[in-house]
Amino acid sequence: MSSVVQQRLRNLVQALGPSLFAGRRVGVEKESLRVDRAGYISQRPHPAALGSALTHSTITTDFSEALLEFVTPPRRGVRETARDLRYLHQFTYPLIDDEVLWATSMPCMVTGDRSIPIAHYGSSNVGTMKHVYRHGLSHRYGRVMQTISGVHFNFSLPRSFWAAFRETEGRAGERLGAFASEHYFALLRNFHRRGWLVPLLFGASPAICRSFLGAAPHAFSEFGRGTLYEPFATSLRMSDIGYKNNSQRQLGISYDSPTDYIRTLHAATETPHPPYEEIGIVVDGEHRQLNANLLQIENEYYSFVRPKQIARSGEKPTVALQRRGVRYVEIRALDVDPFSPVGIEEDTMRFMEAFLIHCTLDSSPPVTRRERDENEENQRLVAVRGRDPALRLRRTGTSVPIFDWAREIVDAVAEIAEILDAPNRTHRYADAIRTCRASLDDPQLLPSARVLEEMRTRSEAFFEFAMRKSEEHRATLLATPLPAARKAALEAEAATSLRAQREIEAADQSSFPEYLRRYFARHPAKTR
Repeated sequence: MSSVVQQRLRNLVQALGPSLFAGRRVGVEKESLRVDRAGYISQRPHPAALGSALTHSTITTDFSEALLEFVTPPRRGVRETARDLRYLHQFTYPLIDDEVLWATSMPCMVTGDRSIPIAHYGSSNVGTMKHVYRHGLSHRYGRVMQTISGVHFNFSLPRSFWAAFRETEGRAGERLGAFASEHYFALLRNFHRRGWLVPLLFGASPAICRSFLGAAPHAFSEFGRGTLYEPFATSLRMSDIGYKNNSQRQLGISYDSPTDYIRTLHAATETPHPPYEEIGIVVDGEHRQLNANLLQIENEYYSFVRPKQIARSGEKPTVALQRRGVRYVEIRALDVDPFSPVGIEEDTMRFMEAFLIHCTLDSSPPVTRRERDENEENQRLVAVRGRDPALRLRRTGTSVPIFDWAREIVDAVAEIAEILDAPNRTHRYADAIRTCRASLDDPQLLPSARVLEEMRTRSEAFFEFAMRKSEEHRATLLATPLPAARKAALEAEAATSLRAQREIEAADQSSFPEYLRRYFARHPAKTR
């Protein structure tokens, strides 16, 4: 652990005692494709019994009508988050008939863009905007990439922590929200530096179905029977074929400060891009995209970590950040865990908490252009070669063996895990760290290696592995009844969300073009 982290921890423990992180919040957004029993992406609409995908707070859709997204509310503990996520799965399964939720990040049995229905959100202006935005994504990047699923981990630290941190840093006169936002951005920069550790430890997509690439050329190895893979891959989802967009590397989004981030991200939504101009915006009376700029809206930026503030109706994310600062961070680097019925284990969340606290407390200077290139290359290498014992990463201009660096980070996080365990006198966080360390000492224990080992042992193609896991998880979740009170609450929320959508549709007074004009006229305030 760095001397900076050690000193800050000592100061904070002295100020707040062993419960210095009490009141932190965690949440999860987990995506899952609905597929039929043959493994093809569902062509059915989002089930009405699940509520409105536009207004439901915990069950919605992502790019596709078939791509469910479960959103847990912020909780004070990992167990509560895991319980909420399980409840959402248990509620959903009886309402999707014979379909299953695909258990892996990478899809299978893809028969081209036409087989992927774009999500609908009703006839309101806001619902139409969400639908048109997705059409824009399909024209820009293709629909197949948008079927990749992931798990987003949301994390925040409490006001009491930020107040004590501000005091111990000798900055008592500063506005608390600005201080917290500044250090959330320190977390983001350090995550860009070290976040490759997440796909190394938890990546679970070393293989893909050949249908995902269609007729596109590739350099993958053949696993057999329609399966492509990389022998040492951890997360092909995070590779250049996955949920990353090479064309966005030119954007130059800066994480050096909230002001720089807002300025550079907003600029990308205002800058025309000739290839997107060729697509057209409205063609034959139908919208193909919201605009022809580098980004249609801020959410199109495919960063694997984001600063977040809850946006109000009609408010841009950058405007919300500027007005109210960072409320939490969203980590987008986690694959769906095929070995978990709900896609993420409690120990994974515990490690993420401790790791993110470490990123918050460590020194975090601005990212130079050379370092940014190093960070991006490290992320790419770990996605496709992370388990290669000969792999070396770049750290401030020097070459470092990946497993040496990974052990160094995990060992540094261990002290924070002990502090997180202390108030409840448990060893859950420490055990999560030990599990990660054991996986680094024996990489065959890593999820990506376990996926390939099961496929080899059972002589399975990727499709067969993923389908088997999907069926197993379906049976597990259906075998455990959802508590009656929770079932009733989710049924009531579904009905309420449908009424809310109808009310929004009835209240619209302007045309869709006028709605878009007003939305895009809202800019972050200019700063020097």
